[in-house]
Amino acid sequence: MNSLSDWPRNRLLLALPSRHLKRLMPELERIRCQRGQILLDADSSLDHVFFPDSGVVSVVAVYADGSVIEMATIGREGCTGMQAFFGAKSSSVRLLVQIPGSAVRMSRAAFARAMATMPPFRHLMSAYVHAFLEQVLVSVACNGAHSLKERLGRWLLMMRDRSDGDALPITQSLLAEMLGVQRPTVTNAAHELENAGLIERGRRQVTILDRQGLIEESCECYQLVRTRVAFHLPKTFT
Repeated sequence: MNSLSDWPRNRLLLALPSRHLKRLMPELERIRCQRGQILLDADSSLDHVFFPDSGVVSVVAVYADGSVIEMATIGREGCTGMQAFFGAKSSSVRLLVQIPGSAVRMSRAAFARAMATMPPFRHLMSAYVHAFLEQVLVSVACNGAHSLKERLGRWLLMMRDRSDGDALPITQSLLAEMLGVQRPTVTNAAHELENAGLIERGRRQVTILDRQGLIEESCECYQLVRTRVAFHLPKTFT
């Protein structure tokens, strides 16, 4: 990566002043992210921080029986550095690529140096950690307070915010796993949204047909997260 013309579209990095951005460039490595790829597993060494350029990464908890449930999503508005921000050397979560794309990665050592020597980077990461925690806290409340159809609508809208189009390359098995329900249950909820003309289901794909209608059918948590993230990181979402 030799010039800003090569730069990815990660909005968190692009929020840095250009001179600090240039200082970071030698520390960054561009990678491809494949669907289902585990960028970092639970209980493994936290060797890198990832800044998505495109696609979506899910932060998931892993249980003893092998099951997982999503806690948060990360796209080009953020990074996977929350634990590294606090000096952690191992990961307590799995980072799973849900929608393929690309990212740049930075070693934990380089991340720590940037935190120590580059105040704008440290301040930006502090703001992002606040925004990330807001997302997690709202998601916890949402899972206990709202119907599956509302939660599904919120999840699809969050995926759309972090992707490049209305056609999302996701399966109903993935939806069920991320929402912590059985596949027939999420199929029924998706069927309701499809009958309302809000989405269209295809083979390994869900297409959003009416975003505003989907917002109205989802719970208020979607807009709440957007508002709170925008407070910490203005212009994060389009």
